[in-house]
Amino acid sequence: MITEVLFALVVGALVGFLIMRRKSEVLKTEDGWWGVGAPPEGPEDDSIRSFRVDATQEEIEDLHRRIDQTRSFPSLEDSQFNYGFNSNQLQKVVAYWRNTFDWRKQVDKLNRYPHFKTKIEGIDVHYVHVKPKNLPGGTSAVPLLMVHGWPGSFYEFYGILPLLTEPSNPDDIVFEVICPSIPGYGFSEAPRKKGFDSVCAARVFHKLMKRLGFTQFYAHGGDWGWLVTTNMAQLEPKIVKGLHVNFAPPDKPGLLMVLSILLGRRFPKLFGFSDHDVKRLFPCMEKLVVESVKETGYMHIQSTKPDTVGRGLNDSPVGLAAYILEKFSTWTDPEFRNLEDGGLERKFSLDDLLTNVMIYWTSGCIISSMRFYKENFSKGLDQPHARIPVYVPTGLASFPNELMHTPKLWAKQKYRKLKTYTPMARGGHFAAMEEPELMAQDIQNFIKILEKRK
Repeated sequence: MITEVLFALVVGALVGFLIMRRKSEVLKTEDGWWGVGAPPEGPEDDSIRSFRVDATQEEIEDLHRRIDQTRSFPSLEDSQFNYGFNSNQLQKVVAYWRNTFDWRKQVDKLNRYPHFKTKIEGIDVHYVHVKPKNLPGGTSAVPLLMVHGWPGSFYEFYGILPLLTEPSNPDDIVFEVICPSIPGYGFSEAPRKKGFDSVCAARVFHKLMKRLGFTQFYAHGGDWGWLVTTNMAQLEPKIVKGLHVNFAPPDKPGLLMVLSILLGRRFPKLFGFSDHDVKRLFPCMEKLVVESVKETGYMHIQSTKPDTVGRGLNDSPVGLAAYILEKFSTWTDPEFRNLEDGGLERKFSLDDLLTNVMIYWTSGCIISSMRFYKENFSKGLDQPHARIPVYVPTGLASFPNELMHTPKLWAKQKYRKLKTYTPMARGGHFAAMEEPELMAQDIQNFIKILEKRK
């Protein structure tokens, strides 16, 4: 009896030691240099410069000339958006872009909030920094970093910014929001060297926040922003107070995930699966494999030879618009593939959609944005960050039409302190842009829990 007790104590102590060791594991990284040539011998310029988005007449005339010279090609009969962006609808979008869309007006909207640039690891990093205008006396704003993905931009957050920095509910938290552009996206400079992946972006954004004077902050991300902010939590778990995401595909299938796939349809309650979980996951061959293959062709291209297709997109505004806006159709709701107009204007305005396209067009960033896929996937799927759990308190907003559905059980395998898991009423991949009110409320609810506010 004594032997068994001693054995149990030893095993328990060993398991406890392994858990605590795992819990203290953080992601490692080293400083990089992404500018031209070798890094300077002296310290890097750490000045912060104001930046404004411009709209020049030459830029607009060049855009119109290229649109006028585009060559159309007919879509197949009864194909809707199942072969990609329908040509009939594309002609309507292009006509609006050429004759009605006012880029100068949209630039004024972009400049509504303060923009800045600062040099980090050899490249200019662009960000929007929004401070609350009317902060109640005796209170301080809560810093929140928000990171976009592809093919989005910082502009995805323009609808949610006033809801976070100027909330109408006096009981809501007032945020100070920083929205950087991932290097190689928008107005952030593109890396000049190979290897700039999500961990590098996470390190750069930590340096940005430290440069701005923040010792602790919250972070939110979707699409690539999910991985960048997750890596930030893994790099500096004591600095990232809380992590909120709306996209959290599993890194790799563990035993519990495999069992839930095999048995979850028959025994959903055993794995805590809701009716929506079952609907999104089963039959698993169709939902997890076939659907993924149908919608990830772009990923294979961008993860292997981004520069080839990128040159064509960088040269043709119509090609660029078709490539980007098709994602805003299908990723918002997969059923939109069966609509003649792709459902584009059911959730977004053409002005907002084309403003995002124009950020890619005027900055010439489509190639460097696509390279981010190759830099992340070319290193394999078993990177250190894929093996390290996240112990920073996390909230997940699960939107029903998200590209990849992640049940709560799966999310908890990666995010060990999952404080909130919210099945959202509606919305898809570009949730902050599509449903800013729902997203803002979930961020509020999550951070109120951590800040111990009612």
